[in-house]
Amino acid sequence: MKSVYIETTIPSFYHETREEAMFSAMRQWTREWWMEERQSYHCFTSDAVIHEIESGHHPEKMSKLGLLENVALLDITWEIEEIVEVYISNYLMPKDELGDALHLAIASYHKIDFLLTWNCKHLANANKRDHIRRINERLKLFTPELVTPLELTGV
Repeated sequence: MKSVYIETTIPSFYHETREEAMFSAMRQWTREWWMEERQSYHCFTSDAVIHEIESGHHPEKMSKLGLLENVALLDITWEIEEIVEVYISNYLMPKDELGDALHLAIASYHKIDFLLTWNCKHLANANKRDHIRRINERLKLFTPELVTPLELTGV
């Protein structure tokens, strides 16, 4: 069974309240993956995701946290903190040590098959894949597939 790291945008879009067509579709695809496909994977998240949800001011905060209640947490080690520094210093990810670089470092370090996200600017972005792979190869790290729920559904 393959593994999935669930990044912050997944519980956020599961509980998305905006009704515009794009947001509605993303909510639907997220819920479809969660209800119909999730059981086909070993699912993981991290304290970084929990912290991001807890620290924000947004609707459905407790529901978002509840969605992750039974999802296993991956450790954040000092090695991961060093990986984050390399990502940031190589302009791979923005200079937020608790954001996208940390999620990618966790999934890479723990050799997770898929990093599931709706962040298509910094993570699930085809224009960044080669740069991510090059940096991870240099660090001798596994590179997870950076995907959206739509890519992991039977649609």
